[in-house]
Amino acid sequence: MNKNSLALAYLGDSVYELYIRTYLLACGFEQVKELQKRAVQYVSANAQENYLKKMLDTHFLSEEEVSIVYRGRNHKVNHKPKNASILTYKNATGLEALIGTLFLEGKRKRIDEIMDYIIRGE
Repeated sequence: MNKNSLALAYLGDSVYELYIRTYLLACGFEQVKELQKRAVQYVSANAQENYLKKMLDTHFLSEEEVSIVYRGRNHKVNHKPKNASILTYKNATGLEALIGTLFLEGKRKRIDEIMDYIIRGE
């Protein structure tokens, strides 16, 4: 798929957050303040970078998926992220670009596998 990496990350961010919010609601959390507190454990750039590193270290991602992550990660950043280093932000963007790409390709099962990996904290 030959789309702009940041556009893919934009979409992937939404898909990723929807998975996390759905998971937290399924766990029985209903208070918005509690949902937000718990969601940050998954959706912050720092958390996303940590999950990505685990997936890379355990070879959970295919070569093609790693290539998508690297393309997303290497996209030029024109602003300073608020709560993360530029490298952390780029890694999180790479993960989001992968999720966005898989979503557009209709690979929901693979997104399920990745999000399950993240939620279980493997």
